[in-house]
Amino acid sequence: MIAEKIKMLRNANNMTQAELARKLNVTRSSVNAWEMGISIPSTTFIVELAQLFKVSTDYLLDLPTHNSIDISTLNETEISIVYNLIRYFHQNHNYK
Repeated sequence: MIAEKIKMLRNANNMTQAELARKLNVTRSSVNAWEMGISIPSTTFIVELAQLFKVSTDYLLDLPTHNSIDISTLNETEISIVYNLIRYFHQNHNYK
């Protein structure tokens, strides 16, 4: 939940609610409401929070993340090797 993430990140950065509020140019009560789950920051503030704490917006919003690899410069043999490695890891590590 975003409320828990904001509080955890703020505390991990040794920041008070008032300090975070000043950095975002909002009131301390706004930060408190976000952390208590009473309200949710606007998309603008979600982006600012992500930048401030150096995390992704997906992380703040608890969205699943997927890693990707750009294979556009690989030839067919190299692409086959990459796919075989992925299959190997899925089979041997019970990934779904």
